[in-house]
Amino acid sequence: MDTQATQEGPDLGQGIDEASIPETGMLLGHCGGEAVLLIRRGERFVAVGASCPHYGAPLVEGALVGDELRCPWHHATFNLETGAASAPSLNPLPCWNIERRGGQIFVTSRKSLPKPRPASNGVRRIVIVGGGAAGNAAAETLRREGFDGELTVLSADLDLPYDKPNLSKDFLAGNAQEEWIPLRSEDFYREEAIDFKLGTRVVRIDPAAGRLMTSTNETFAFDRCLLATGTVPRRLSVVGSELPHVHYLRTLSDCLRLIARLGQSRAAVVVGSGFIGLEVAASLRARGLAVRIVTPDVAPLVRVVGPELGAFFRKMHEDNGVIFHLGRQVAHIAQDSVTLDDGTNLKADLVVVGIGVQSELAMAEAAGIRLAGGGVEVSRQLETNVSGIYAAGDIAYWPEPRSGSRARIEHWAVAGRQGQVAARNMLGRGEDYRVVPFFWTMQFGTGLSYVGHAPAWAETRVSGSIAACDATVAFLARGRVLAVATLGRESVSLAAEAALADNDDKRLLALLRE
Repeated sequence: MDTQATQEGPDLGQGIDEASIPETGMLLGHCGGEAVLLIRRGERFVAVGASCPHYGAPLVEGALVGDELRCPWHHATFNLETGAASAPSLNPLPCWNIERRGGQIFVTSRKSLPKPRPASNGVRRIVIVGGGAAGNAAAETLRREGFDGELTVLSADLDLPYDKPNLSKDFLAGNAQEEWIPLRSEDFYREEAIDFKLGTRVVRIDPAAGRLMTSTNETFAFDRCLLATGTVPRRLSVVGSELPHVHYLRTLSDCLRLIARLGQSRAAVVVGSGFIGLEVAASLRARGLAVRIVTPDVAPLVRVVGPELGAFFRKMHEDNGVIFHLGRQVAHIAQDSVTLDDGTNLKADLVVVGIGVQSELAMAEAAGIRLAGGGVEVSRQLETNVSGIYAAGDIAYWPEPRSGSRARIEHWAVAGRQGQVAARNMLGRGEDYRVVPFFWTMQFGTGLSYVGHAPAWAETRVSGSIAACDATVAFLARGRVLAVATLGRESVSLAAEAALADNDDKRLLALLRE
C-alpha cells in the first residue's frame, strides 16, 4: 500500500464541514488508512475509492457525469452508489458509508453491497464464443447480474483472458512483468463457476437446435449465445513471409514468441504504420533494436487521426531513432533482410507484421446470421437477426448513434463495454448500447486519447500545441464534431466524451476554443 497516497488530504473519518465542499466537487482524503474521494452532488454526499481499479489513475482528476465518476486515463465509469464499473475496469470501485452530524460529514466504514438476486429470465444455459475483452466482460457481468445457470466460454486462445493492449506496449518493451498480464486467475473462474474451454474452436452453430459444435466434435447446448470471436491478423503474402523470424502480434503466445526472439535480434522491420505497428516499433526501440517501419501510407496514422497528428507521431518516432520507408511495400523477405518494391534492401533479423485484421465469419454466415461491414450485423441491443444469438467486440457491426450509421470498431474498451451490455440483454434487460467509442495509445511515454468515431471527415481543427503535447484535435463533417483526440488534456477528453453522448455540438465546439 502506498501510505503517502492514502494519507493525502484530511482524515475523513474525523469529519469535515459540509460547507467546505463545493456543490459539484470532489475532495481527496483518507479513512482507515485508505485513500477516499468524498463527492458532493448538491445536497447529496458519497464516498468512493480514490484510485481507478484498472490502472490506478487518480479519480480526483476524473469527471462527474450524472450518477457516474469517469476515470481520466482510460474512461472507465463507476456508479457513485454501487461502484459498478464499465470496461476497461473489471472491478467495481469500493464505496464507503457516510454519516451527517451537526453540519459535518463523517466517512465511517466500507459498504458491503448485497449479492445480486438470481436472474435468468428463463435462461439456464449461456455459451460465449471467444475469451477476449468482450467475452470475458460478458461472463463476469452475467455472474454480477445474478445469473446462476450454466456459463461456458469457448476460446480458441490457449490462455485465460489477459490485458491485450499491454502486449504491444509495456510488456513487449520489458516494463511489465508477465504475472501482471492475466486479467484473472484460474481460481477466479472456478469460484465464479465460469467454465473456460481453452484451445477450443467452434466450427458450426445450429440455432434451431440451440447447439454449437467444435472442431473436436464436442457439442454445447445453449439458450443464449454470444459471439465474441474478435479478429485475426491479415497475413503478408510475399516470398519469405513464412520464415521463422516473421512475427504477428495478436495473442499472448504471439508476444512471448516475439520476446523470445529479441535476444538474437539486432535490426527489425515493422510492416505497417497503424497503432499496433507504431507501438511495436516504440517497444522494440526500448529494447535497443534498430527499427525501420515500412508502410504504403504517406504518413503514419494519417487515415485515423489526420495529417497533424500523423506528422507528430512520425517526428516522435524519428526523434527516437525509428526510420520510415513511406509509400513502400515489402516485395521479398530473406533470412537477414527485407527487400522493398523499389529495390531497397533493409537489414533485418526480425520482422513484425501489423497490416490490419479481419473477422472470421464463415461460421456465422452458415448459421444464417446476417453479415455486413466486415462483421456481424447487430441491433442496438447487440442481438443478431437470429433470436437469442448476440455479438460483441471486434466483429459487431452496430448502430452508432452520433453518426446515425453503423460502425465496427476494433478497440479494447469498446469490446469490453459491448460484452457487458450484451450480457445484461441476454438476461432480458433491454438495454441499448449507446456508449461513445474510446481508445488510447502510448508511445515513447506519450499518450493519445480519442473519443467518438470519425471514419471520414471534411476538416480537422486544432487547439493548443501538438508539438508541446498539449492539444485538442477535432474531426468534423458538415460542421459537426464526430470525434476528438487529445494530447495531455484528460479533462478535455472526458468533457468531449460527455458532449458526444449528449449530442451537444455547442459544447463540443466550445472545447476547441479552450
